[in-house]
Amino acid sequence: MVLARVGAGALEECEREIPVALPGEILIKVRACGVCRTDLHLLAGELPQAEMPIVPGHEIVGSVAGLGDGVTTFTLGERVGVPWLGYTCDACEYCAAARENLCPNARFTGCQLDGGYADYAVVDARYAFRIPAAYADAEAAPLLCAGLIGYRSFRMAGDGRHLGLYGFGAAAHIIAQVAIADGRRVYAFTSPGDARAQAFARELGASWAGGSDEAPPERLDAAIIFAPVGALVPEALRRVGPGGVVVCAGIHMSDIPGFPYRVLWEERIVRSVANLTRQDARDFLALAAATPIKTRVHTYPLGEANRALADVREGKIEGAAVLVP
Repeated sequence: MVLARVGAGALEECEREIPVALPGEILIKVRACGVCRTDLHLLAGELPQAEMPIVPGHEIVGSVAGLGDGVTTFTLGERVGVPWLGYTCDACEYCAAARENLCPNARFTGCQLDGGYADYAVVDARYAFRIPAAYADAEAAPLLCAGLIGYRSFRMAGDGRHLGLYGFGAAAHIIAQVAIADGRRVYAFTSPGDARAQAFARELGASWAGGSDEAPPERLDAAIIFAPVGALVPEALRRVGPGGVVVCAGIHMSDIPGFPYRVLWEERIVRSVANLTRQDARDFLALAAATPIKTRVHTYPLGEANRALADVREGKIEGAAVLVP
């Protein structure tokens, strides 16, 4: 059984034959699949690179149920995770420079390659990773995108002590714990008046939590924007000091409004984070094994994917939503 987006609107449930692992691929029995905000953009038709029909889902945790010819890196029954990046060419200038996240021939799980909103999924074995044993299946699922993209954004933000996080959802609640364990002070920015999200941030150790229209008590060294709201870019620039970095972490964002040059001056930097690399996955999952991260998840049966997506869209989720076949 799969839930596939066949056009605009909600996901449609249907039955398919169990897919077959071709050479270099593995068949995975899905145990859990996280629901990401990117899935909302896919559903809304905001990702022009998406191929239809498609099975969404790129935070897959499951067990190896079949091995294609030539696969020697996994054994049957092993638990693996599958992230957004599902294929690169290994031949272009970006792949050669260890920047495969920018490969022009890349293909993405749940966008151009069928993903994990299903009982089974077939993936390229090169883009599957062993999951730390400390995490249950549903708890591990958000690590595969919210965690990985958050981690890449965190590294791009530099070494500053004061870190702002705009949008305190699945990614921010993971990377806040990583930052605090690293000795940073975290300042959480939520939708104005969202007392619940602010309390959640403080519960996880944030030094301050307030609305995105508020000034933090200290000037920030860097800020990561997880919310897909372009107006937050000049807002964050106003909160970082000279030489500060503002990282835009989403795959989709509304237009950034015009702003005066003075808020960018003094060598402030605005940069985006695109996708991830396999090395990001290896590094972050090793970190997650050594520094246990408590993911807060809300599970839904696979058949209730549309309800899970609606709850994420409406901001009803503290942490992450996860589908369980």
